[in-house]
Amino acid sequence: MPSSVTTIIPVILSGGSGTRLWPLSRETYPKQFWPLVSERTLLADTALRAHGPGFAPPIVVCNESHRFLVAEQLREADVPGARILLEPVARNSAPAIAAAAILAEETSPGAVLWIMPADSAITDVPGLHAALAKAATAAQAGRIVTFGMQPTAPETGYGYIESGAALEGLDGVQAIARFVEKPDLATAEGFLAGGRHLWNSGTFVARADTLLAELQDFAPEVVNSVRGAMSGAKRDLDFIRLDPAPFSGAPNISIDYAVMERTANGAVVPCSIGWSDVGSWAALWEIGEKDADGNVVKGPAHLVGAKNCYVRSEGMLTGVVGLDDAVIVVTDDAVLAMHRDRAQDVKKLVEKLRAAKLKQATEHRRMYRPWGWYEGLIQGSRFQVKQIAVRPGSKLSLQKHFHRAEHWVVVNGTAIVERDGERIMLRENESVYLPLGCVHRLENPGKIPLALIEVQVGSYLGEDDIVRIEDTYGRT
Repeated sequence: MPSSVTTIIPVILSGGSGTRLWPLSRETYPKQFWPLVSERTLLADTALRAHGPGFAPPIVVCNESHRFLVAEQLREADVPGARILLEPVARNSAPAIAAAAILAEETSPGAVLWIMPADSAITDVPGLHAALAKAATAAQAGRIVTFGMQPTAPETGYGYIESGAALEGLDGVQAIARFVEKPDLATAEGFLAGGRHLWNSGTFVARADTLLAELQDFAPEVVNSVRGAMSGAKRDLDFIRLDPAPFSGAPNISIDYAVMERTANGAVVPCSIGWSDVGSWAALWEIGEKDADGNVVKGPAHLVGAKNCYVRSEGMLTGVVGLDDAVIVVTDDAVLAMHRDRAQDVKKLVEKLRAAKLKQATEHRRMYRPWGWYEGLIQGSRFQVKQIAVRPGSKLSLQKHFHRAEHWVVVNGTAIVERDGERIMLRENESVYLPLGCVHRLENPGKIPLALIEVQVGSYLGEDDIVRIEDTYGRT
C-alpha cells in the first residue's frame, strides 16, 4: 500500500454456507475452509491478500460453530493477531459489518476498513492492491467504495452495478448510478454489450466512522442492536462473543440494501483482476486449469471421451466415460452428477435433502472440533467405530455417557487418559476400556498428532449423549 494511505484493517466475512458447492461444501464445513482454487483454503488466500506492510491484523466475523476452524486456518497461513467476532445467529452482512466497524473504532478511530467475503478467488493480486489504493484514498475522503468487476460473460448469477461519472480528484473512482438485481440472460447480454455495468463483488472500502454514521442514518435498528451486542460481548480465548439477545434483534439485511442503495457517498472502482465468487461448480470449471479436452480434473479421476467436464474426487477412484459438459463430484459419503448448465440448481437439491432430514445435507463424516476431528468409519446395531485425531497439546472435555461404553486404541502418538480420577499413559498399540458412566478425558501431551480408534458399544450412540463436566473451550 502507498504511504499516503493509513494502515488498513481487513475485515473478512466468513458466515456463508456455500450450498451450491455441495457435496464438498456443507454447513459444518463450508467452502471457505476448502482448497478449491489453490493449495490453500479460500479463507487463507483471502487473509494473505491483506497481510503484510500497510495492513493491520484482520477482524474476522464468523459463525460461532466455525470459530476454531477460522483460528486454526489463520494460524496455518501465518496470519497472527486476528480478532475473531462470533455471530450467535446469522443476520446478513450489515450487522456483521457494523460489529467489525464498532470493534475497529474502539482501538483505531477513523480506521479505513477493507471488507471482503472469505470465499472469493482473485488471480491478479497486484491489480487488486492497485484498486485498493484508489479505494482507500476515496474512503479517506468520506466515500464508501465497492469494487465492480468487469464482466467477461452475460452472467445471470451476479448482481450488477451501473457505473456513473468519474469522481473529481479521485483517480479511477466513479459514482454509482444504481444497483441491479440478478438479471435475466437478455438483460445480462445488454449489460455486457453496453460496457457500463460491473459485477457486484461484495467488497467494500470505507472508514469505520463513515459506515457507522450511514448505518445510523439509514438503518438505525441495525447499528443500535449491534452496539448493544458489542457492549455485552464476552472475550473467550482469542474470540469475541457478541451478546446473543441484542444481536438476534438486528434486522436480517445486507449492507447493499441497508446503506449502499441509499447513500449519496457510494462509489465504485472498476477492476479486471481475475475475480470469481466461486459460487458454483460451473464457476470452478471456468477458472480451473483445463486439459486438451477442456476438462478440469481434481483428485483420482480418469476420463475417456469426455469433454468440458469438471470432475473432482476426494479420494475414491472415479471414472467418467463419454460425457460432455458434466460435473461429477465425489466425496466419501455422497456423489453429485449433473449437467454444468444446471450448477445453480444444486441449492434446490440441498433443500430437498434437508427436507428429507438427511444428515449429508449439512454434515460431513469428518467432524471438526477445537481439539482436532473425528470421523465415523462403521456403524451397526449397538456399536460404532470412529477415528479420532487430537492436535498436540489439546484435550477433550472431561465427560461421561449414560448409554455407551468406549474402547480406545492408540495407533499413533501418545495419549493421557483420565478415567475416574486415574491418569493412564497410552502409547502406540495400547488400549483402554471406559465403562458406561465413568468420568473420562483424552489428552495429547506430545509434539505429534495423536490418532486413535474408538469403538462405542451401547443402546444409544448419538453425539448428544455427552455430559460435559469441564471443558477448556467453554462448551456446555
